[in-house]
Amino acid sequence: MKKYGYLMGIVLLILLQACGNSATYKADVIIYGGTSAAVTAAVEVMQTGKKVIIVSPDIHLGGLSSGGLGYTDTGNKATIGGLSREFYHRVWLHYNDSNSWKWEKHEEYGNKGQGTPAMDGENRTMWIFEPHVAEKVFEDFISEYNIPIYRDEWLNRESGIVTKEGKIVSFTTLSGKTFEGKMFIDATYEGDLMASANVSYTVGREACSEYNEQWNGVQAGVYHHGHYFKSDISPYVIPDDPNSGLLPYISSEPIQPNCTGDDKIQAYCFRLCMSNHPDNRVPFEKPENYDPKNYELLARVFESGWDEWFNKYDMIPNRKTDTNNHGPFSTDFIGMNYDYPEASYERRKEIIKEHENYQKGLLYFVSTDKRIPEDVRNEMSKWGLAKDEFTDNGNWPHQLYIREARRMIGHYVTTENEVLGKINVKDPVGMGSYTMDSHNIQRYVTGEGYVQNEGDVGVHPGKPYKISYGSIVPKKEECTNLLVPVCVSSSHIAFGSIRMEPVFMILGQSAATAACMAIDRKEAVQDIDYSLLKEKLLSKNQILEID
Repeated sequence: MKKYGYLMGIVLLILLQACGNSATYKADVIIYGGTSAAVTAAVEVMQTGKKVIIVSPDIHLGGLSSGGLGYTDTGNKATIGGLSREFYHRVWLHYNDSNSWKWEKHEEYGNKGQGTPAMDGENRTMWIFEPHVAEKVFEDFISEYNIPIYRDEWLNRESGIVTKEGKIVSFTTLSGKTFEGKMFIDATYEGDLMASANVSYTVGREACSEYNEQWNGVQAGVYHHGHYFKSDISPYVIPDDPNSGLLPYISSEPIQPNCTGDDKIQAYCFRLCMSNHPDNRVPFEKPENYDPKNYELLARVFESGWDEWFNKYDMIPNRKTDTNNHGPFSTDFIGMNYDYPEASYERRKEIIKEHENYQKGLLYFVSTDKRIPEDVRNEMSKWGLAKDEFTDNGNWPHQLYIREARRMIGHYVTTENEVLGKINVKDPVGMGSYTMDSHNIQRYVTGEGYVQNEGDVGVHPGKPYKISYGSIVPKKEECTNLLVPVCVSSSHIAFGSIRMEPVFMILGQSAATAACMAIDRKEAVQDIDYSLLKEKLLSKNQILEID
C-alpha cells in the first residue's frame, strides 16, 4: 500500500505540474521578447496604470545592450529621449559612484567616446558601459515597476497563436503557458510573434528598383568602412591554384549585378567584453573542433602588411572592451547566418554555437599561430575575456548580435529616402540619425581571381530623420492589435540605421503608448488619432522632431 500511495503521489505531482504549466495568464498588453525594447515598452504600460506581462525567451534582459554592445551606436544624441535617455541617465548615476570603479580609477578612464565625452555631466548621461551594468539597469526597471516576467518561455511557432477577426487573442509557449491580452508587442530581434500571426515580412535585400533606392541590393565594389581586402589575396587552398578548391567561408556563387535583390543578410558576431587587467582576464582557450585552416585567409591578410587588428577594441569602463568586427577578416562570420531568421529553435542554437566556435577559434589563432606577427601575438597575450562578465556562461556573451532577421512589411515601409530626408514623415514616433550601416553579406571570388567581401555599406543621413508610426504597425487587414518596434517595416538599407539599441528603446516606448491608447479608445492600432498620440509621446519626453 505504501508503494501504491507513493506512485499515486508521483502521478498527482505530475498532473499538478502539468496543470500549472498549462495555466492562462492575462494582461492588457503582452510583450514577447527580452530586449531593451521589451523593457521600455513594459515600463511605459505600467506608467499608464495598465497591466503588462513580459514573456521572454531569454533569461537575461536587455538583448545587445546588456550582451556586450556597451560602446553605444548613438548618432546624434539629441534624438534620444524618453525612457531610452532614462536608461543612459541611470548608467551615468552608476558610474558616479566611486565603488563602480574596481579595475581602474574614474579619472583614469576619462573622456573616451565617439568624439564626445563618455560621461556627459551636463546632460547627466553616459553612453559607454559594462554589460553587467546595463543588465542591472534593466532589472531595476523590472523591480521598481513590479513587472511580471516569464523567462525562458519560447513561443510555440507552429500552433501557439490564436487569432480571431484580425486580432491576436493569445499565444502559447512550448512549456504550455498561454498568454492572453488586448494588445501584443513583438519586441524580439527575430520577429517570431509577428511571423506566427501571419503578418507580412521579408528577409534579405530588396532590389534598388523596389523602393527607388541607391544603396540596397548587391553593392560589390562599395567599400565604405574599410572592411575589405585591400591587397590581391588568393582565395584558394593552394595560392593561385583554382583546382585546389576554395578556402573556408568563401562563396562559390558568382556575384550578382549591383542593386540586385537577394535573401542574404548582413553578418552576425558576438560583441566581446575583454579585459587586459591581469586579475580580471580569462585566457583564450582552444575551442572544440578548432582548425587553423579556417583562418588561413587572415594569415594571408597579415602577410600582406595589414596591421589594424586592435582598431575596434573600444574601451569601456574598468579596463574592458566592446570588441567589434574590423577589417577584411574579423569577428563577423560572413555568410554563415542566412538561414537563421526562419530557422527552428534547434537550428538557431546550432548557428549560435557555430558563431561562438568561430570567434573563439579566431582569438586562439591570433594568440598562438606562428603566422601571426609576433608583436600582435605578444599584445594578445595581455588580453582575455573579462572574468567578471557573463559569469554563468563561461564569460561569453549571452546574446549573438542579430543585426537583422525578419523585417515586417507593414502599414508604411521606411526606406533610404526617408532616412536621407528625401521624403518627409508626417507621423513620427521616434527619430534616428546613425549611418545606414550594413556589415558584409558575402565573401566571393572576383573576376580577376582574388577574394573580396561584399555588402559593407555606410551612408550617413546628414541630419536626424523621423520614423513613421506606420513602420511599427502591420497592415490593418492582417492584424489590428500588434505592434513591432524591433523588426520594423523598412528596407534592408534603411534598417541599417534604425537598428540601433537607443532607437529600439525609443520605439518600444512609443509602441506601448500606442497600445494603451488603442485599448482606451477600443480601436485598431492603425486607427489611432496621430495628433493625440503625438501629444502623449511629447509628454513622455520623446523626441519627434529636431530643427
